[in-house]
Amino acid sequence: MSAPKFTTLGCRLNTYETEAMKELAAEAGLSDAVVVNTCAVTAEAVRKARQEIRKLRRDNPEARIIVTGCAAQTEPETFAAMAEVDRVIGNTEKMQPETWARMGPDFIGETERVTVDDIMSVTETAGHLIDGFGTRSRAYVQVQNGCDHRCTFCIIPYGRGNSRSVPAGVVVDQIKRLVGKGYNEVVLTGVDLTSWGADLPGEPRLGDLVMRILKLVPDLPRLRISSIDSIEADENLMQAIATESRLMPHLHLSLQHGDDLILKRMKRRHLRDDAIRFCEEARRLRPGITFGADIIAGFPTETQAHFENSLKLVTDCDLTWLHVFPYSRREGTPAARIPNQVDGNVAKARAARLRAAGAAQVARHLAAQLGATHRVLMENPHMGRTEHFTEVDFATPQPEGQIVTARITGQTETRLTAEV
Repeated sequence: MSAPKFTTLGCRLNTYETEAMKELAAEAGLSDAVVVNTCAVTAEAVRKARQEIRKLRRDNPEARIIVTGCAAQTEPETFAAMAEVDRVIGNTEKMQPETWARMGPDFIGETERVTVDDIMSVTETAGHLIDGFGTRSRAYVQVQNGCDHRCTFCIIPYGRGNSRSVPAGVVVDQIKRLVGKGYNEVVLTGVDLTSWGADLPGEPRLGDLVMRILKLVPDLPRLRISSIDSIEADENLMQAIATESRLMPHLHLSLQHGDDLILKRMKRRHLRDDAIRFCEEARRLRPGITFGADIIAGFPTETQAHFENSLKLVTDCDLTWLHVFPYSRREGTPAARIPNQVDGNVAKARAARLRAAGAAQVARHLAAQLGATHRVLMENPHMGRTEHFTEVDFATPQPEGQIVTARITGQTETRLTAEV
């Protein structure tokens, strides 16, 4: 009997949860199985999941194929109808020990082929926490799951449920354990990170959690925040950006567009000027801070003029690291019903222009670092990241997982080069 294999599609949170499922499957004694943790963010993501499942069945003809994740949650019937699939389990069920126990060798009795309950009825956060994964340098800590907002293009709330927060004390205890294991950087992750705390007693905010972590875990060298909704940034978060050097000077922003009309049609909670003001204020509080951003090209009704506003936002906000997506029509979302859909080739061309603008921003950022000294967290012996999340290459090997002080000597298209 062989240990189960896991395939992860989609976001960092899925990767985190796959690590938790590995532990649960091992505890249950699961064997001869392939587990696919799917993504539902676009119709293309679902298509790729189906394609991956067919490939895995060809490569593992005797194994049980177990499908879970957001696509399994939002459209279980799609995967249940596939001849290659043996089990479909939902996002809540995949984090429950009893789900895996029912698939283990000691379970006697029938088990349902499809186990997907109503995600909207879930009110608690997953109790199964893992102490880091991935490289030895950086650990990811899930502090929140789900989303209470209903952006018109997004299916994720129906895959993840409403927003639930991990209590601050639990988060702090986990980070203390991670620091004790030698991790030099912790990244806070969630589906809608800035909604953290709204469901907890006293309704604390993300800034309160950040301040508490930095105060109660003084030995943590670096704390990083993953994607945030800038319109929901609270006063304490801005205070931490201004005063806490251990909070990394890099924020990834969920902006999505640069035109007010399209933002309203997306049902976003900010306008163009809000995004610009946030970046200006954060830069005033923390000179040199860098920003990443998600931007969608070709949203329904987007004209060339609307698109140009998105393109201009890249420089108006001085964004550096862009995640650009051509709009993908997703059944089950309000945006899919908007009559004026943008031609797919037009959306791809606009996305290409946004990526080119992003590449120019990266080149400018890299050039500005030449001759500077940075503290670099090594992800492997030859590559690490600065506090601003910039990748740095080293010709001579450095200790993995350690923070080294290095002088920037050159650049490639996407990275810096440095020597110690």
